[in-house]
Amino acid sequence: MKYFPLVIIFLAFFSINAQEKPKIEPLKKDSLESDSTGFKKRFVKPKSQKQAKPLTVEDYKIISFDRDTSFLDTTLSIRKDYKYNYLRRDDFELMPFSNVGQPYNFLGKNFDNLSVYPKIGASAKNQRYLEVEDVRYFNVPTPLTELMFKTTFEQGQFLDAMLTLNTSRRLNVSIAFTGSRSLGKYQFNQSEAGIFRTTFNYRTANNRYWVRGHYASQDIETEENGGIAEKALQFESGEEEFLDRSRIDVLFNSANGQLADNRILGKRYFLDHQLNLVRPRKDSTKAKSTLLAIGHRFNYESKFYQFNQNSQSDSFGATFISPIADRSTLKTMFNEVSAIFSNKTLGSLSGSVILYNYSYFFNSLLVLSDTQTILNKLEGEEISVGGDYKNEIGPLSLSGRIRYNLSGELAGNLFDASAKYSISPNNSLNASIHGSSRAPNFNFLLYQSDYQNFNWQNDGVFEKQQIQSISFGFDSKFLGNFSAKYSAIDNYTYFASGATEEQITAGQQNAFVRPLQESETINYLKVKYQKELKWRKWALNNTLMYQEVSQTNQVLNVPQFVTRNSLYFSSDVFKKAMFLQTGVSFKYFTSYNMDGYHPLLGEFYTQNNEELGGFPLIDFFINAKVRQTRIFLKAEHLNTIWSKQYNYYSAPNYPYRDFVIRFGLVWNFFS
Repeated sequence: MKYFPLVIIFLAFFSINAQEKPKIEPLKKDSLESDSTGFKKRFVKPKSQKQAKPLTVEDYKIISFDRDTSFLDTTLSIRKDYKYNYLRRDDFELMPFSNVGQPYNFLGKNFDNLSVYPKIGASAKNQRYLEVEDVRYFNVPTPLTELMFKTTFEQGQFLDAMLTLNTSRRLNVSIAFTGSRSLGKYQFNQSEAGIFRTTFNYRTANNRYWVRGHYASQDIETEENGGIAEKALQFESGEEEFLDRSRIDVLFNSANGQLADNRILGKRYFLDHQLNLVRPRKDSTKAKSTLLAIGHRFNYESKFYQFNQNSQSDSFGATFISPIADRSTLKTMFNEVSAIFSNKTLGSLSGSVILYNYSYFFNSLLVLSDTQTILNKLEGEEISVGGDYKNEIGPLSLSGRIRYNLSGELAGNLFDASAKYSISPNNSLNASIHGSSRAPNFNFLLYQSDYQNFNWQNDGVFEKQQIQSISFGFDSKFLGNFSAKYSAIDNYTYFASGATEEQITAGQQNAFVRPLQESETINYLKVKYQKELKWRKWALNNTLMYQEVSQTNQVLNVPQFVTRNSLYFSSDVFKKAMFLQTGVSFKYFTSYNMDGYHPLLGEFYTQNNEELGGFPLIDFFINAKVRQTRIFLKAEHLNTIWSKQYNYYSAPNYPYRDFVIRFGLVWNFFS
């Protein structure tokens, strides 16, 4: 958060100066034309008046980690409403907690591994953490600024700000900061986050060499109150006294001196560059001409997870010392050297050699007895080889990826292949297969805590988790979008509580949470369908998901059915000065054994003692677009106004949010 004021001042300064000294000249008034986004088409001031070129939002390019290029989208749609949240992505398969910045529980699962290396763990705390693949690069003809603002819950706000500009046609730089703070409706529930990143992207004039990179510093911290202490008496009863949620007793509070918080902090340096030995005539990513190149990727990241508590809590058991200050650290260095060949006929093919160094450690060595010692470090070096392939053969697009581990104990193997066939501009079929193996995250293999029950070492004991999956789908403008995926999971690794019924009744289930591995194969089927029906200015957007799990032991829990339906009205108003969308969204999922949340580990764990869910989530929204500004107003969980059934939870003992009105905007500045 310390960068927050400086970044805002920097963005404001650049926006003002960029608008004072515009690099583009608008067309004459009688020839000014608008595209579908409302962005004015303008001409870049040409060297020759004969070569004038109109400038549209399609010239503002966004480049992904895999070098796929899209352009800025300033339209307003129901999909933009679905993405207007803390994660800035569609949260259909997620269930948020009561406060912004807290974890999201899972309504659906995706087991395909994008990486063959284990992560630090604390996965519930990492949902907003930006990985290497999440950082975007840009190429823009004029400076571009995007500001995203949204209100939170009591004494705070959420802001995501980005500025990007090209200093020349070949060099782009960007700077961005995501900051949030929210006190929350419940006691000791405050969350804070500060995510800073800056990128650059450069290509030489002769297209012989290009380089890109980024630096990211991320700090995500929340107070942990352990959930509500008396849910039947103070929450589910609906007593008027406790409708003010700050009056509800929570497990960790200042009265018993057990204040707690956890934190994720990471710093990353990333570099990706390529030297073209045979220079392509056009963009090599599209395989339009012959390319022969060598590339190198480097990534160094230092990351730690921390849990602090003022004094011992019976909900976690006995301690060695107090206050509690748990901290795990992971430092990794990744180097990949690759050779790339592509042409119009054969497509793009690359082979690579990967060196991965890791050091996962704690600050102390734990001796439990004369024969049992918990080490304080796991470190090593992994060597792998890999290959990637892409090609387009008429309407057929093919892609594949393979990684194979040559040496080392933790890295796994990966095979991923997909195909897409375009029947027509509005209809396509797709299919994919995936196979991977990877060691469980580091906190499954080794963990140390000042709490006695949370110390273990499982490296050499747990097998690598193996995933095999196959999927099929079609995208159709008329029939909708359908996907079906079947996954078989071996050596599924998870957290679960081994508490007895008496211990659960006493509220001590969190003290007995352990990492476990399922020896039997789990079969998981997920089917999803999305279709929007339109009639004049009305639309009904529907998303439905069906899930089925076949397992010997009940270790993987998901709701069988999830649906989201949005009925809304769209129209231009005020003589087309504003585009308006307003309507109602309905979300529902069947009851199931929802995963519990463990604040000490920062993880969700399997529990089979309490079924939750089976309640509707109804939101009313009014969204509007004025030029490049999208305005969002939403009344969340509207049905709690008339419903007196207080049975809505995001996890056991963690209620979902009550009725609240929130608003905000997304604003693009062009210069």
